[in-house]
Parts: sequence; structure tokens; C-alpha cells
Amino acid sequence: MARIYRTPDGYLVEEGGTYRTLEGELFGTWRSGTEVAPPTTVLAPVVPSKIVCIGLNYKDHAAEQGKPLPAEPLIFLKPSTAIVDPGAAIELPSGVGRVDYESEMAVVIGRRATRVSEADAMAHVFGLTCMNDVTARDLQKKDGRYTRAKGFDTFAPLGPCIATGLAPDALEVTGTLNGQVRQQSSTRELIFPVATLIAYISRIMTLLPGDIVSTGTPAGIGPLQPGDEIVVQVEGIGALRSPVVAQR
Repeated sequence: MARIYRTPDGYLVEEGGTYRTLEGELFGTWRSGTEVAPPTTVLAPVVPSKIVCIGLNYKDHAAEQGKPLPAEPLIFLKPSTAIVDPGAAIELPSGVGRVDYESEMAVVIGRRATRVSEADAMAHVFGLTCMNDVTARDLQKKDGRYTRAKGFDTFAPLGPCIATGLAPDALEVTGTLNGQVRQQSSTRELIFPVATLIAYISRIMTLLPGDIVSTGTPAGIGPLQPGDEIVVQVEGIGALRSPVVAQR
């Protein structure tokens, strides 16, 4: 397994604690190059054309929202402009009411996917990362839709890296607010697994290299306040840390 980090100077590959430059094309042919020091600044690992998110994909989260289990994946889009780097602040807009964290495992697409089968779906996955699907909960309830509530700038912290060669089927997902664990589950509990999601989405829209499919959040969502730190951690990937501030 390798972890790939995006830095201001390009991509780095980490294997066994050693960092090397990435030579070649991220979504093409590449190899590990010269050994370098660990990065001091890490950026969001990709800039996707779109972020496809899945709602109510954990049984316990559907229960805490008081909603029935979906018969098919519930998908919605977040704009790529919502992405912020690891360590960058989530900004809470004034006047929107409650804003929640949602800890998620996200899939990075590596090959163009159009109407792919479940059997072939995983061949289109480049790797896995962490995402926080930040949500203005009161606006979501008011609108009855997701776009405004989930589309604000800074509402999609992403990273810290892309883990390649990591199976997505049984990974622990944890959300920690100010040092206290608030969300803890496993991707074993996904209602619709990754292959099903990619096949389903690709029958609707083409997924491009670098696109993100964020697979849903487990129970334990809760509100954010200025001064908080929320950490999303997925087993084998790492910790995505975000301070929280009032919008400037």
C-alpha cells in the first residue's frame, strides 16, 4: 500500500515511512522517484470535476435522522469549490443556524467510468481518502434539498492523502470533536458498498479521473462551533484535521 500526498511542489509517495517524489502522471503511469523529507504542507489530494456524495448509507445514521433505509443510493453533488486543504479552517456562515460535521470515507476515481458493471467498478478506483461532508442542517431541513446546505465554501475538507491498494470494505471510520470520539463505525456497515455506488452513479453521469465519491456518514453527527477542531480518520488513510472558525 502507498499513500500519495499533494504538496505545493507536486505529488509525493509514502511507503513504509519513506517519502519519494512521484514521477509521471498520477492517473496514468507513474513511479516513485527521489527520496525527500516528509512534507510540511499538504494540499487536498485532488481537484475533482465533481464530488458525488451518498446520503443515508449507514443504517445507524438513517435511524438517527428518522428516515427509512433507501431502496437505492441517494446521491447529491457538492461543488469542487467547497474543498479545503487538510488543516484549513471550516468557516461557519452567519445566519444559517446549525452546521454539522459528517465523517466519511471517500473514493478517488482513477479511470473514466461510464455505465460500468459492479464487477468492473473497482478497476476504476484509484484510491481512498477522507472527507468531511459539512452540512448546514437547518438549511437542509428548510429547503428539503441538499445543494445550498452542503455547497458553502470550506464545506468539503479533503485528505490528507490518497491511500492506494487499500480495500474499502472493512475500514474503521472515526469522527473526533475536540478530542472526544463522536462517530465510530466501519465501512462494513455501508448499505451500498463502493462497487455498487460506482456502477449506479456511472449509469447516470460519467465519472472522471480525480472525481470524488464520498460514501456516507455513520451515526453521531453533531454541530460545530467556532474554536472547535474536528478530525475525520479512516483506517489506513490517516487523519483529516480541520479547525472551525466563524466566516470572515
